[in-house]
Amino acid sequence: MTQWTKLQADLAAQDYVAAPDLAMALHLSLALGRPLLLEGAAGVGKTEVARALAAVKDCELIRLQCYEGLDAAQAIYEWNYQRQLLAIRAHAEAGETGPTVEARLFSEEYLLERPLLRAIRQPAPPVLLIDEIDRADEEFEAYLLEVLSDFQITIPEMGTLAAVSRPMVILTSNGTRDLSDALRRRCLYPHVDYPDPATELAILQARRPGLPDKLAAQIVGFVQSLRKEELEKKPGIAEMLDFAAALGGLGIADLTDDPAVLHAALATLLKTQADRANVTTEVAQRLAGRAA
Repeated sequence: MTQWTKLQADLAAQDYVAAPDLAMALHLSLALGRPLLLEGAAGVGKTEVARALAAVKDCELIRLQCYEGLDAAQAIYEWNYQRQLLAIRAHAEAGETGPTVEARLFSEEYLLERPLLRAIRQPAPPVLLIDEIDRADEEFEAYLLEVLSDFQITIPEMGTLAAVSRPMVILTSNGTRDLSDALRRRCLYPHVDYPDPATELAILQARRPGLPDKLAAQIVGFVQSLRKEELEKKPGIAEMLDFAAALGGLGIADLTDDPAVLHAALATLLKTQADRANVTTEVAQRLAGRAA
């Protein structure tokens, strides 16, 4: 067994079924110490890669959820201003002023670590998940370059803090905007697509082991066909698993048994009003018959 196939098997033991190209890219990322950029539609399992890897490596998962307006204070560090103000008052009452007091105020005691700083200061390498980087502003990417290039962070009041350990970095993007060339150059890149039928069936069987084989195959066939319809939001793997759980809870043994129940269960798969309106009972029956 090669190192990358062993990694693939280790991920499978954590109920994450990784395609060969993804497992290879993840192995190379770990071997080369390079960040891994996972790009693909929402719901294809990008974030789960980081969770599974942390479980495989038995290490901490540190997550930075990106959003518009994210800046260094939320992502890297900030000062505990309330404690600093209290300390200033206490020093003033004691008659202490000057550079010595200022040096105390801008020290470890008053530093609040945010995900990026926390990740490089762990004694054992963690998995650092920078989730949905495409949701952050373009300016924020500049903050990441120092971390991803040299794994160090500069704090003006304290100097440059080098990494205690080198985190295993995974970035995810849903492709809502183009990422900078500078960021892409620092990363290895596999595109993560919706799984093929065999892989999705393996995922379903790993996550819902008690499901009858016939029903599991029908669910995968139904969801695969549903994704080919004109939808605003295609159902991802998580929605597929919710759909399977709902059908199991409702006692459904065959998708063609009860059209009304099948249509009601689409609440787990379709998440917009337009999609619910477009996938009528008749459409659901047609897709179920094809899956059977």
